[in-house]
Amino acid sequence: MIILGIETSCDETAVAVLEGTGDPSPSAIKLRSNIIASQIALHRQFGGVVPEVASRCHVETIIPVMDKALSEAGVSLSDITAVAATHGPGLVGAVLVGLSAAKALALAQDIPFIGVNHIEAHMYANFIEHPDLAPPFVCLVVSGGHSDLIYLNDYGDYEVMGRTRDDAAGEAFDKVARTLGLSYPGGPAIDLASREGNSQAVRFPRAFLEEGSYDFSFSGLKTAVVNYVQNARREEREVFVPDIAAGFQEAVVDVLVKKTLRAASEMGVTTVALAGGVAANSRLRQELSVRAKEKGVDVRYPSPILCTDNAAMVACVGYFQLVSGKCSSLDLPAVPNLHLQ
Repeated sequence: MIILGIETSCDETAVAVLEGTGDPSPSAIKLRSNIIASQIALHRQFGGVVPEVASRCHVETIIPVMDKALSEAGVSLSDITAVAATHGPGLVGAVLVGLSAAKALALAQDIPFIGVNHIEAHMYANFIEHPDLAPPFVCLVVSGGHSDLIYLNDYGDYEVMGRTRDDAAGEAFDKVARTLGLSYPGGPAIDLASREGNSQAVRFPRAFLEEGSYDFSFSGLKTAVVNYVQNARREEREVFVPDIAAGFQEAVVDVLVKKTLRAASEMGVTTVALAGGVAANSRLRQELSVRAKEKGVDVRYPSPILCTDNAAMVACVGYFQLVSGKCSSLDLPAVPNLHLQ
């Protein structure tokens, strides 16, 4: 079985080819190619993603990226068993480009089409590099648009334990980075700057919300950082960017780690996974690994290239859905605010 995956939910045009034996197991899959055309340099001049610009860039790039993915995998369109594409959540114009390409390909080749939830795809990135990983486990999906804590009981069987109520973690990173004069995207910039700072120099608030809640809220933290910087500049006090970056990052990581491990304890699992762009953050990986080890919990996360938006994870979900006999109709719409449940 050879699955072609397409991802265009934001500012990466990505196509991947994944091969599988037909067994419903991570050990049965092999990634043949994973091509990503990033638009970061294009959007950096605006300090964030411009939806219309992203959509137009996807239109220009999708066919060349697909050709390269097929070439690197050593296959042709006639070899493809099924095509999978993100149908949400994401920027609706951007999603439509990849979704339309996938539907056209499925129709032309008379093969199954599978619509994929972007959040679900991020979780499945872990299966590509960890063939021994199997449900049940708890997965923390953190990116520019999402902060979700999910219990995977089985493939395709999920319980969303918590999600963001306002700014997602990655969105907060971008906004704080802009305040500090750091480059876009903010996550890598803050991660790098924080390594030269003292995370205890400035202590920012942690929003744990009401007792027992697994939801996330980073809007207040973002505002606290912005106010601190503005007040310091107005009072002509030194603004040491590495200390502020480290303090902000520590506040985000503290909440993410504590809630993830509490969720694992409540669900009685001994494995937690990270996914999404913020899963590439070095401090989050380090702190979760250290605290999880103290509790006898195993931590898994993908390589950085599989944390950010990519089509390999989309193809992986497509494979598991195809194996279970699930396909989508060609009239499946793009849903910008699609939830996992």
